[in-house]
Amino acid sequence: MAVGSIQITGTGQLIELSRRLHAAGGPRLKQNFARRIRRAAEPLRTDMQQTIRSLPISAEPRRAGSRGGPSPTSRPLRATIAEAVRLSVRTSGNPGARVWVDRAALPSDLKNMPWVLNSSNGRVRHPVFGNKKRWVNQWTTPLWWDKTVRAHQPRMRAEVERVLTDVRRQIT
Repeated sequence: MAVGSIQITGTGQLIELSRRLHAAGGPRLKQNFARRIRRAAEPLRTDMQQTIRSLPISAEPRRAGSRGGPSPTSRPLRATIAEAVRLSVRTSGNPGARVWVDRAALPSDLKNMPWVLNSSNGRVRHPVFGNKKRWVNQWTTPLWWDKTVRAHQPRMRAEVERVLTDVRRQIT
């Protein structure tokens, strides 16, 4: 599973339901459907944002005599990525909810960082303050995105099934 996008769909059921909603011409019914699907996915988005904000990132200990100091940037890495986590809902075409990282909302030097942080080894290798002659490793919890998604899937599937049943009942 890749960082950036998780889609909860019951494709066949959702597509058929979307067609019937369109045929029934019920915009109120369609809005209700979209609102409930969004509500089912919002806890996942919130948990994704909380997980990235609290993701531990540790560095290797400094060598004797090495200098240190505050970061030259005031931009907090984890908060910046958390703010880029988005939720979108579609009721037509390929209906469902999608939680994803909006790369356009990230600064250019952080566009790949969510995928780097989610890598299977948990290693973030980067130059020290942009100095390409000196590199360091930092470590984080590997596959944090995947673990968070897996924890929410049963609840979301049950909620989407409940929404489908309710809307199906209203159509028929």
